[in-house]
Amino acid sequence: MPQRSMREQIVEAAIEQFHERGFNGAGVKDITDAAGVPKGSLYNHFDSKELLAVEAMRRYGASRRLEELARGPGAPLERLRQHFEFLRDEAVGYDLRRGCLLGNFGAEVADHNEQIRAVVGAGFTRWRDTIANVLRQAQAEGTVRAESDADTMAGFVLGAWEGALIVTRSRRTDEPLQAFFAIVFDQLLH
Repeated sequence: MPQRSMREQIVEAAIEQFHERGFNGAGVKDITDAAGVPKGSLYNHFDSKELLAVEAMRRYGASRRLEELARGPGAPLERLRQHFEFLRDEAVGYDLRRGCLLGNFGAEVADHNEQIRAVVGAGFTRWRDTIANVLRQAQAEGTVRAESDADTMAGFVLGAWEGALIVTRSRRTDEPLQAFFAIVFDQLLH
């Protein structure tokens, strides 16, 4: 098996450190120590910690299974529910101590760094648009009301998810996630 490149080690460690500590709490030394590389090596691969954060968010976004949500097997609402169940199970697997990296960066850094704000915004837009397309598929098959605006519903579902994650983390209980599923899938999209 080929050895991971130093750049890969740094990116993987950055995702973990940013997720555990936040952007401001994760220092360059924390990231390079977690990667097992010399501190100066980060700057051989990235011009700044901000550019490393941009790459970390890009990788994180790729791990969210949006392609599977958009075109995977099964009925549209089934895929949407499975998507959020995957995210819920991931949050539970981290003992409810991690939220969405996009949401975390959006809350912590977006007001202070235009480049990170743009990447966070683009990530949320792509996610919302994917959800909206799935809702349009559900409308076409008659499982979601045709008169409902798919873009507005998708924005609401995404905002409700991000809010539920914040409350879940702050209270260390999955009750907000349970409420998300009950309202979104048993009432709003039922």
